[in-house]
Amino acid sequence: MTTPGPETDSPRSRVRACIEGSGLPQREFAKRIGLDETKLSKALKGTRRFSPEELIRVAQVAGVTVNWLLSGADDTSGPAATPTAKSLPTRHREGQEQAKKRREIIEASWWLIAEKGYNSVRIADIAAACGTSSASIHYYFATKREIFEETLRYSVKLAFDRQVASLHTIAHPLARLKHLVALQFPTGNTGRAEWSIWLQTWSEVATGGASKENHTQGYRRWYQTVFDLIVVGQQEGVFVDVPADYLATELTSLVDGFGIKVLTGMASTATMRHHIERFIDRSIAVDSQSSESQAAIPEEAPHEP
Repeated sequence: MTTPGPETDSPRSRVRACIEGSGLPQREFAKRIGLDETKLSKALKGTRRFSPEELIRVAQVAGVTVNWLLSGADDTSGPAATPTAKSLPTRHREGQEQAKKRREIIEASWWLIAEKGYNSVRIADIAAACGTSSASIHYYFATKREIFEETLRYSVKLAFDRQVASLHTIAHPLARLKHLVALQFPTGNTGRAEWSIWLQTWSEVATGGASKENHTQGYRRWYQTVFDLIVVGQQEGVFVDVPADYLATELTSLVDGFGIKVLTGMASTATMRHHIERFIDRSIAVDSQSSESQAAIPEEAPHEP
């Protein structure tokens, strides 16, 4: 992952640096992030703000993190735990064009592996999806296994971007915790693809086919985010006085289990939401009756395409 341009003092100037670094006309960049060019121009001039969803799409196209767009650095002291450098897409010393091509390969591979499964996807399939040759894919990645490891890092980045973009806007700890969980629901094509990559990684780690270290680093970031939010809620007196690691382990395990059930057709996202919200209200919130109305979360997961 390559950070384009100098680190300046505002999100809009960093977005402008991303556009310049992409080599794309502003109109084409706006198209790639799914934003009307007029709205992009207004945001760059400061007459409107970038929404969380827009920042996520800019980060995706430019290959940076949302946190870099907001603060000029990948590290954050906010409500989303910072991934280790090793759990984010690998940085390489290369030009913008090479970095862009590498990202295109990872993103195409991410979708293919999520939809068809790692063992069914060939390098030739990835090359076809990228409109290039197998030799070109091997120029950037020596093996398919190396590509697979990068797809997990890409998933970690997607989750981190979603959390940084929106968690800071929510003040109440219970609402923030429910929102965090909602961000992880396997909803829509993107959400299901992300879960598919994780599920395949768990399977590969269990059989020795994937890097346990890569998986552990990525998962620890998710667990740490949940843990940190629970600690904040306990400090503010709205979460029960139970060891935070117990609560974080129970909640993340419940999310994992229901995510697998949704992905395999054994449960719906609505069922997952219902049971997880009940667990949070029953086992983590001090006063579920008064806090329930304050901590409502949207009916659809925020990363629904």
